[in-house]
Amino acid sequence: MTTGFCSAAAEDVSGPSLSGAVNGLSGHRRTALDSADGAEAIARCPRVAALLPLLATALDTQDPAKPGQLFDLAGLDATELALIADVTGEGEVAATVALPDGGIAQIAESVMAGLWRVRFVDRDGRLVADCLEVSAIPEAVRQGAATARPELAIGTPPEGAMNALPVLAEIRERMAAWAPGLPQHTITFSLLPMTEADTAFIRETLGEGAVRIVSRGYGSCRVFSTGARHVWSVQYFNTSDAVVLDTLEIGDVPAAACAAAEDLRESAERLRQIEEAYFK
Repeated sequence: MTTGFCSAAAEDVSGPSLSGAVNGLSGHRRTALDSADGAEAIARCPRVAALLPLLATALDTQDPAKPGQLFDLAGLDATELALIADVTGEGEVAATVALPDGGIAQIAESVMAGLWRVRFVDRDGRLVADCLEVSAIPEAVRQGAATARPELAIGTPPEGAMNALPVLAEIRERMAAWAPGLPQHTITFSLLPMTEADTAFIRETLGEGAVRIVSRGYGSCRVFSTGARHVWSVQYFNTSDAVVLDTLEIGDVPAAACAAAEDLRESAERLRQIEEAYFK
């Protein structure tokens, strides 16, 4: 049985501006760069050529536990931005973060894990910032999750609830005990006897958070922050979009959404190969 934290708006995370971010366009990137138009764009974009070794160095040196390194794309023209999109491609991870001012951070990982395109739009959809970020997970995700409530108030469960109170008590205890650097604590709902009243009460008590992340590959993983700080809903789906594992994690951003150190180093090497093949 699913708790339903992710299911209500699971497809909203990508939205029109991020819908391609979960499709994997490495083949598209290769075709674009190999074409005559691609060669012409490369010749016309020395600023993009100069950016690539900086990104590769950042990927080589980035500590996954540290804040990311930002590369502002403001001032680049449409041709330069299109070339950057062709070089980086679009990977399997997309996210949105609802900002306190009503704006949204739109996030898409490139085909190189740990290299992210991060766009900030205001409440009216106007672009206010555009950058590349090298990090395990963009800082906007952590900042958005930090807006959740630091304490969990538990009310009276409804009729029919059996296990909601002990589960919520465990969540509250783990929230209070967790600190950066400590391991995640996982509660696997798939293994617990939960009634619909249990799941509804837990969902209502935790509330919705600001962060929605979708990772698609063979099946998909959906990671949503809840309204309780450091509490994440993590659900895994098969290719038929049926839940195969339903969990809550108490701790930092779940590893399912993050690039590991080895991912960053491999991405640095991959980007250098692209630079060598097309820009030298």
